[in-house]
Amino acid sequence: MGGIVKFTDLQAWQVSHRLVMGVYDLTRKFPKEELFGLAGQMRRSAVSITSNIAEGFGRRTYKDKAHFYYQARGSMSELENQLILSRDISYISEKDYNEASDRISSAHRLLQGLITKTNSLSNLISNL
Repeated sequence: MGGIVKFTDLQAWQVSHRLVMGVYDLTRKFPKEELFGLAGQMRRSAVSITSNIAEGFGRRTYKDKAHFYYQARGSMSELENQLILSRDISYISEKDYNEASDRISSAHRLLQGLITKTNSLSNLISNL
């Protein structure tokens, strides 16, 4: 059958979801005092990515959809910054950082494709 029926069918959401799971795995290794600090911020940023993709998918207009997809992209940048910090203060290894960074790059490419497609559909409809 195929097709995109739910937000979970979006490749951008699927790859981002794997990113979230990876962030939770990484932050389990953080010092306990970071549970409500950097680890918590990283988890919130990661969850915000998939939550905004889901919310955007549920919106009616392409303009509204794009707004939430941009929010997801912002959360992704925030998470990338937090990963760099985590590496630089030795909470995660270079290997773990590289793996997470690769996941972010993959998720970013897919999300950018979703944004581009959504914007082109929005422009098409507004030009009718």
